[in-house]
Amino acid sequence: MAKRALISVFDKTGIVDFAKALVSGGWEIISTGGTYKAFADAGLAVTEVTEVTGFPEIMDGRVKTLTPQIHAGLLARRDNAGDMKTIAGLDIETIDMVVVNLYPFFDKVADGSISFEDKMEFIDIGGPTMLRSASKNFKDVVVLCDPTDYETVLSELPQGVSLDTRKRLAGKVFNLTSAYDAAISRFLLEEEFPKYYNVSYKKAYDLRYGENPHQRAAYYVDTAEPGALRDFEQLNGKELSYNNLKDLEIAWRLTSEFDEPFCCALKHNTPCGAATGGDIFDAYQKAHRCDPVSIYGGIVGLNRTVDKRTAEVMNQLFLEIVAAPDFDEDALAVLRKKRNLRILRMKGKAVPSVGFAKVNGGLLVQTEDDRLFDGVKAVTKADYVGQYMNDIEFGMKVVKYVKSNAIVVVRNGATLGLGGGQVNRIWPTADALRRADMLCQEHPEIGGMTGAVMVSDAFFPFEDCVQEAHKYGVRMIVQPGGSNNDQRSVDECDKHDICMAMTKIRHFMH
Repeated sequence: MAKRALISVFDKTGIVDFAKALVSGGWEIISTGGTYKAFADAGLAVTEVTEVTGFPEIMDGRVKTLTPQIHAGLLARRDNAGDMKTIAGLDIETIDMVVVNLYPFFDKVADGSISFEDKMEFIDIGGPTMLRSASKNFKDVVVLCDPTDYETVLSELPQGVSLDTRKRLAGKVFNLTSAYDAAISRFLLEEEFPKYYNVSYKKAYDLRYGENPHQRAAYYVDTAEPGALRDFEQLNGKELSYNNLKDLEIAWRLTSEFDEPFCCALKHNTPCGAATGGDIFDAYQKAHRCDPVSIYGGIVGLNRTVDKRTAEVMNQLFLEIVAAPDFDEDALAVLRKKRNLRILRMKGKAVPSVGFAKVNGGLLVQTEDDRLFDGVKAVTKADYVGQYMNDIEFGMKVVKYVKSNAIVVVRNGATLGLGGGQVNRIWPTADALRRADMLCQEHPEIGGMTGAVMVSDAFFPFEDCVQEAHKYGVRMIVQPGGSNNDQRSVDECDKHDICMAMTKIRHFMH
């Protein structure tokens, strides 16, 4: 008796040639719907699934393979006499291969142009069920859910598909269906913290290595939710690395915070310069000015189309990545002179999302840090909040993306000094202020430290940070408050006619 293959695919890539190879090897093909038509149009002799089930497709194809004639034929264990006797008594024949890929729910779930009801219709039921049945019985049934495996199966078919290959193919099925179910679960539940935290990610590509050359790594994209790093376009340069992608995440999140022309320079996962400007060239110049040393080998994110003038000044440096919503042709011609420079066209702003971090034996899950402040109120005798509000808001947007303990000194929509990633608050405070003062001395046009704003991501536990700010003439300090020693810092500000404002919202980023 000829072996039988049941083929029903949404993605028909290579399927006609695959079926022709099976038929030439003596296989009988069973098929459904559009796949059946594709085979018939190609002149293949195919059995329609209704001839096997003895039952018509109903409810617009919702029910066509969910029958004992299909699933008993898949699940019957060939070495189990009871199974074989049962299906023989019911006049059911075995099915020896299943080739199925699924309705494109992954693509449709994030499509904002179609309705909830339409998305529901892209949830495949019969396909996953056949795949799972065949996979459970992989010792007797070859199961394929990925067109890239057709060639492997055809090469092994003459001598019999090996058990190792069958097992691997079955594993791929459950890998797919678990991700598919996870995407559906997230779509329907819409819960931040469901009982079971299911994730659904698809491998985009392997990476050369991880954070260090001895570590293996790959990049996966979310199958169920949109995001700026899901579908950007690379226009030039080497393949992206693990560290590139981690840095790009922070650079583009910060860039997406601003509507006015803005540039972020980033190195080792923390901003080293950030600025708004009258245009994107002006914003880049100010961001570069903040730290012309650390930007070397870093990433630049810009929220406007890059023009030739901006491209020319960026090309004076070694940069790993330039990311922007677009580039004019002259700018691309300039940037492409550097063969290895990664030029990325970002297709949208970063979107809010639940974040998670793997820990040993568990997963930490949290909502987005999406509240900038809960009011900005002066708590000192001096009140300069109104005078400095633009820079207060600018500095708070930036400080969110600096590793805690984070301090950012800003003036006129540009960072002057940044400090973070230290185990106490005074060290980054001293570092940020020192660097800001040096920059003001080098560039008198900035206007000096008395007009600067110092922003902290968390409270001051002691007076020392205020004292350090006073040394450099800073008159406006912003912090969330919440320390038992808040009053000590307020009193220290009052001694020096410094305005301290509290925001009630902390911005730790570990």
